Amino acid sequence: MKITWLGHSAFRIETAKAKILLDPFLSYNASFSGQDIKDVSAGITHILLTHGHGDHVGDTVALAKETGAVVLANADLAAWLGSMGVDKIEMGNTGGTIALGSFSATFTNALHSSAQITEDGVSHALGNANGLMLHFDDEASILAMGDTDIFSDMALINELHQPDIGFVPVGDRFTMGGAVAALACRRYFNFKTAIPCHYGTFPIIEQTAEKFVAGMEGSTTDVKAIKPSESLSI
Repeated sequence: MKITWLGHSAFRIETAKAKILLDPFLSYNASFSGQDIKDVSAGITHILLTHGHGDHVGDTVALAKETGAVVLANADLAAWLGSMGVDKIEMGNTGGTIALGSFSATFTNALHSSAQITEDGVSHALGNANGLMLHFDDEASILAMGDTDIFSDMALINELHQPDIGFVPVGDRFTMGGAVAALACRRYFNFKTAIPCHYGTFPIIEQTAEKFVAGMEGSTTDVKAIKPSESLSI
């Protein structure tokens, strides 16, 4: 498995049978600067969305139309994407699991909001925010937490799914900050590898993952605070 952080909460996940973009906020993502959308979207089979905010939906509509990738999203967000011309959609909701060939995706809970703002300034809700638990055939499992605060039922997610890898938001203000994210990982999960995300994108959130890295010192989890465009082979 090859995992590439594209900046913010956007990831490319490559296995022998699938090429996935997660929360592909690319075009207006300052952390994506210097990378090429065509390169990172080449050959993608799936686009997975945790929730409906613009910094997660990002380039989904254009990429889905260009590549023919299957888009997975919560039911409300999926319906909205369908109205925007996306035709290959898998919709679900919290607790549901969807089989996607060589892997499955389960919608887990996340404490956040989910909406799009139209040109008239009105915010339109697009279902609940979620995390996504990904189980692969013969590969490590991944929990993309999505945008969230800490919550005690993270322990149930770990009990049910025992994720190997965590994509952990650490930027504060809109999600838990680094110290709280470290507490969540240490108290509720047994990740083999944790990759911090959702930081360094906008001036008003944390610019580094230093607080998370410091909070994880001494744990059994291997923290990989990689730079945008860097990859891990796991």
